[in-house]
Amino acid sequence: MNLNTLDELAPPRQTPHVVASAAWHSLAWLVVANAIGVLVAILLLFPGLNKTLGEWTYGRWMTVHMNLELYGWTSLPLAGFLFKVYGADRGAAANWCRPVLWVWSVALGVGALSWLSGYSSGKLFLDWSGYARVLFPGALITLCLLLALSLIGSRSHSDNATVAAWAAKLIGLVILLVVPFLLYIASSPTNYPAVNPDTGGPTGASQLESSLAIVAILLILPFGLTRRKAGNSRTIAIGWIVLVAECALCVALGRADISHHRPAQYLSLGSLLVWLPLTPAYYAAFDWHSDTRRWRLAFLWWWAALVVTGWVFFLPGVLDHFKFTDGLVGHSFIAMAGFTSSLIIFVMVQLLGEGGWIFNRARSFYLWNGSVIAYVLLMTVAGWREGFDPTFTIVPGMARNLLYALRLLTGAFMFLASLDWFFDASTLLREPGPALVPKYVAQETTA
Repeated sequence: MNLNTLDELAPPRQTPHVVASAAWHSLAWLVVANAIGVLVAILLLFPGLNKTLGEWTYGRWMTVHMNLELYGWTSLPLAGFLFKVYGADRGAAANWCRPVLWVWSVALGVGALSWLSGYSSGKLFLDWSGYARVLFPGALITLCLLLALSLIGSRSHSDNATVAAWAAKLIGLVILLVVPFLLYIASSPTNYPAVNPDTGGPTGASQLESSLAIVAILLILPFGLTRRKAGNSRTIAIGWIVLVAECALCVALGRADISHHRPAQYLSLGSLLVWLPLTPAYYAAFDWHSDTRRWRLAFLWWWAALVVTGWVFFLPGVLDHFKFTDGLVGHSFIAMAGFTSSLIIFVMVQLLGEGGWIFNRARSFYLWNGSVIAYVLLMTVAGWREGFDPTFTIVPGMARNLLYALRLLTGAFMFLASLDWFFDASTLLREPGPALVPKYVAQETTA
């Protein structure tokens, strides 16, 4: 398949209610998850409050918080993306998109109630158990069925490029259909233990492997969102060649339990630094909606921060000091609240077109990103102190309480930013057509 065929996957630009609905659902879960995050931060600062919550204490709320962020905020925009790519947002299929989104949200809500009730597989991000373990994969299958119907409805094509694009979508659909079954199987506590003593922790090969999966997503993503600029095929080809070379390096390293002190492990992981200049160049080779600029720069900067800090934290001596501390909590925050959230918003702005103004208020943009930066710095300081004294974050003290109070404040600011986006997204659902950009938002974006 050549690049011209991949361009056929790019959806037309418009602001349909279907994509706006996906944005609304994802933002609704972001607001709920962030509110729970604030509650969790309060419980960390005042542990005694757990006694007033009965069985719904910190451990259960933390499970709900993490899963709602993953399966609600960071996953539902994928449904909107797939609706556009497979053409489900147009024609008769569009009438079924919003019911599918509600099936997803209801299944996720049932999962949240089950986790609060103490039902869990005990596996991080694979906590699905009981009815929820059936309902959520069922919601994913419902999505796949709608995409399949849309794909079958677009089967009549004349030119080879379009037929090849249809075949590429079919392959993608088959891969998607496997996901709910894998999720159901992996959630079973009988397959492998939640805490596996046979694994020795992260290695350079395992970290490189997971990072390259993210790189592959970054390289594929533009073809489902927009089209290439003329004369930029070379830059795109270089990106794919480098990815193949790094995959070969990853295979050569093997998957043995090897210490991160070995030079081959941390030097191989350092090969990811090549993506610092390559990723911005790759994305510059595509034609993006003008409203995406703010969040495109944000996700590229967070990506750079993630790559650099991921490698530095893996180095001998550094990882030994920060392992199992709040320092790695801060690093994971770069990954989720910084990079992943900015990437998701960038995708939604591109899909929403003129309706993407809901994410471009200067106040919410800087409030979110500034809070994430502050959170990461606070957790890095806490992790550094914890590396010298493991009791630092366990035994309340003035320094610990100050850091955790500031952490609570950053969480509250992020909650306010997400609430801002959610209320604006609600206006898109009330518009009869493409939403107009308010003048104050246009002025903020230009500035």
